Amino acid sequence: MSTPFYVSPQQAMADRAEYARKGIARGRSLVVMQYADGIVFVGENPSRALHKFSEIYDRIGFAAAGKYNEYENLRIGGVRYADLRGYTYDRDDVTARGLANVYAQTLGTIFSSAAEKPYEVELVVAEVGETPEGDQIYRLPHDGSIVDEHGSVAVGGNAEQISNFLDQRHRDGMTLAEALKLAVQALSRDTNGSEREIPAERLEVAVLDRTRPQKRKFKRIVGRQLARLLQADGATSAAEAEAEAEGEGSEDEE
Repeated sequence: MSTPFYVSPQQAMADRAEYARKGIARGRSLVVMQYADGIVFVGENPSRALHKFSEIYDRIGFAAAGKYNEYENLRIGGVRYADLRGYTYDRDDVTARGLANVYAQTLGTIFSSAAEKPYEVELVVAEVGETPEGDQIYRLPHDGSIVDEHGSVAVGGNAEQISNFLDQRHRDGMTLAEALKLAVQALSRDTNGSEREIPAERLEVAVLDRTRPQKRKFKRIVGRQLARLLQADGATSAAEAEAEAEGEGSEDEE
């Protein structure tokens, strides 16, 4: 009878982490960034149906990089958690921190289980506050840890290079047009430092806009409104671009 091959727990966990990181790196990068009136989500996504960004609850948005079927399952679970908690207690009891804790437990359990492969996903959960100081952004890597981010965060693909680029250029109080242009500029940089053009039709853009009168602050920016923002000067606000693009405008996430 042969002796079973032994792998130390440390080596096994390192191999699982490397497997997950390589899977996430194969996906396209995305950026989540604070601006004056809220939080903007920007990513390269040629699909109009398979979204990287979604609404979870009134003031909470979700972004993910990696395998679509895995993060879509997590998104659906987050929506169910938020709906149940808001219905059972109060809508104000649904927070990004609570949701991030739920995701962390799920990802951590899957990562440490030898019975299944780790999820090849990296998540961002963001909540827009009444003021910029109240904004919350949490990044959740594949192992279930939680990182409290401020200003900007990038996940997927060459996230480290993009994060360094944004850290040097992002500033508080940016308009939506300025933040959007900075995010696209960061995403367009290849690993060798050269830049490429990303057309508007290949971009997926959404915002959590604290100035919206509705309870639901999440909205997608598409069509002519997105084109106006990309072409606008730094003083253009989301409201001005939306008014200019009336007739095509933005699409709320249901």
